[in-house]
Amino acid sequence: MKVLYVVSEAVPFIKTGGLADVAGSLPKALVAEGIDARVILPKYSNIPEEYRNQMEHVADITVPVSWRQKYAGVEKLVYDGVTYYFVDNEEYFRRDGMYGYGDDAERFSFFSRAVLNLLPAMDFWPDVINSNDWHAALVNVFLKLEHNGDERYENIKTVFSIHNLKYQGIFDKNIMGDVLGLDWQYFNNGDLEFHDCVNFMKGGIVYADMITTVSRTYAEEIQYEFYGEQMDGLLRSRRDSLRGIVNGIDVDVYNPATDKYLFENFDINSLAKKLENKVRLQEQLGLPQGRNIPLIGMVSRLVEAKGLNLIIRIMDEILTHEECQFVLLGTGDKVFEDWFKDLQWRYPTKVSTNIYFSNELAQRIYGSSDIFLMPSIYEPCGIGQMIALRYGTVPIVRETGGLKDTVKAYNKYEATGNGYTFSDINAHDLMYTIKRALTEYESIGLWSQIQTNAMKSDCSWKRSAKEYIDMYNQLIG
Repeated sequence: MKVLYVVSEAVPFIKTGGLADVAGSLPKALVAEGIDARVILPKYSNIPEEYRNQMEHVADITVPVSWRQKYAGVEKLVYDGVTYYFVDNEEYFRRDGMYGYGDDAERFSFFSRAVLNLLPAMDFWPDVINSNDWHAALVNVFLKLEHNGDERYENIKTVFSIHNLKYQGIFDKNIMGDVLGLDWQYFNNGDLEFHDCVNFMKGGIVYADMITTVSRTYAEEIQYEFYGEQMDGLLRSRRDSLRGIVNGIDVDVYNPATDKYLFENFDINSLAKKLENKVRLQEQLGLPQGRNIPLIGMVSRLVEAKGLNLIIRIMDEILTHEECQFVLLGTGDKVFEDWFKDLQWRYPTKVSTNIYFSNELAQRIYGSSDIFLMPSIYEPCGIGQMIALRYGTVPIVRETGGLKDTVKAYNKYEATGNGYTFSDINAHDLMYTIKRALTEYESIGLWSQIQTNAMKSDCSWKRSAKEYIDMYNQLIG
């Protein structure tokens, strides 16, 4: 089976978020299962020279952008057993940053069209094209509207993967003719129209053979108004073609036994070394050192969707009445940044607020903390809770999206479960859950059991890759 994975970013070449992690891990897992999975993405100028210098030029073509003809080159690089293609056009991709430009509609519609038009030059005819998020959504549209009747394209099946429904690629309707070069009938019939604008993600959903999201629970949630971002009706109409497959993490990268950023490497049989990591992190951050002081960690974007308003309402109560420490790493909305800075000022011996991002500190927080806090309002999949599980750091999460699928509430009577959960968007529920975890932390045997359960959790891509393969096989028959 041949699969072309179309995405706007991929680790290790370029990254702004979790989408890149998926694109760097899932195809590798598919290849390990015997699938000829390849990835195609734009050739951004920010891709490090070490990778750019290894790229092999494949072909040059021209791609129509409405009435204009634009250059498109394609280059190839094999990395970690996966073949990556890079679509080259300096007008569109030789820029600082990747998104947020006024011509993003033109840039990414060009990319989507170029992917299809480059297939003959690449001499790679996939059985399935799996496009991701709004940046690649028009691949499905152009395949059906512009290559219908070409037998080389007619048997290609399409999967559209939604990583975050909130970001849909919505643009002024006038791009229909001048940028997309599509007949207005596809706007007027509702295929691309969204509140009198063009919606790339809607087009991807409408024209896809199968739709996936990044967790089973999120696939259910987005069919309801609260999570549906005004697309719930469309998604309900396509529920028979909608499937949720939870993401994994690269367990070779996220491995406490080999992680170069940890003070001491450890595994499930040497959890005492995890405590040494805690003491060393406390020292690094200027907190009082103590192996028995429960350390609550949080690595997050500081935005409302991450449940920060719940934390704000209860953290004074926790820090005043409980013996614990709290360390935060992340950036985001200034109101939250300022609040957590003030929290450290008020509790200097209990709080370390770090308003920046560092992979090194992030890994040390995962590897050193006892508890990982992730009370998101919504979370399509989430990666932090899975890294925490891998490092024996017990997560506290709200039961939403991928958090609900990957973290199961600990039952001390049956010794089952790998974390702590609460269901309602309620600050008191979060507070009681944290207090329960802090109480049970005092029992060495009980806490050791839950840590062991956490580290035994299967957060790899292997299981998820097999679910993708089953879906692909179902599509191509």
